[in-house]
Amino acid sequence: MIRELATDRLTLRPIGPDDADELLRVFRDAAVRRFLLDDTLVDREWVRGEIRRSREAFEAEGWGLWAARLHGRSRVAGFAGFRHFFDPPELQLLYGLTPDHWGQGLATEAARAVTDYAFDVLGFDRVIAATDVPNQASVRVMERLGMRFERRTDDGEGGTVYYRLDRPREARG
Repeated sequence: MIRELATDRLTLRPIGPDDADELLRVFRDAAVRRFLLDDTLVDREWVRGEIRRSREAFEAEGWGLWAARLHGRSRVAGFAGFRHFFDPPELQLLYGLTPDHWGQGLATEAARAVTDYAFDVLGFDRVIAATDVPNQASVRVMERLGMRFERRTDDGEGGTVYYRLDRPREARG
């Protein structure tokens, strides 16, 4: 059973076909796609593919992407969850919000909810995340989660930084 997650201000529900238009709006936002998609303007088919891959991952592995909404609101504020990147695939924490939701701690709140889920429910030993160096807001989110700098590469806009959070000691079996 795929779980809906809740925080003090957000409801996070696994993304599904009904979210396609809202997610297209989020992913096409210029400020969101700058770092997340290297400014690529995606289309509805790309979003449908992301929804399909996320649902398959939820069914097979228990993780994927959740749409984040403020409690009681129907509009998607953003997303958080896990997705494979690179070749060979590397599972990473992913989160994003539309600019009208920036600066309120919502990205940290959403990322913490899915990270806690990964450790407490799925038994992950570690969570990793990456961002382009100029995306200092995302770096601050990772640091607020307790993530520690792991490495820097030269790819992406201005380079990419990787952060890591190990499973809390008390949660280890």
